Amino acid sequence: MMPLIYADKNEPQIIKKIGGNPEVKQHLADLGLNVGGEVSIVSALGENLIIKVKESRVAVSDELAKKIMV
Repeated sequence: MMPLIYADKNEPQIIKKIGGNPEVKQHLADLGLNVGGEVSIVSALGENLIIKVKESRVAVSDELAKKIMV
């Protein structure tokens, strides 16, 4: 298990755990990031990641990406 920020680009990953306080977990759930879901990194822009969740693309900070374990 590793943080999403260290995953390979364009490689589908399964979310195994989401860390952080309840507000962070709810924010990520609202974006479609749930345990058991599939996510992949599309690109990295500075300190942000563009990730593909379901059929959407979402920008998350590297701080949030470190809380998503794949």
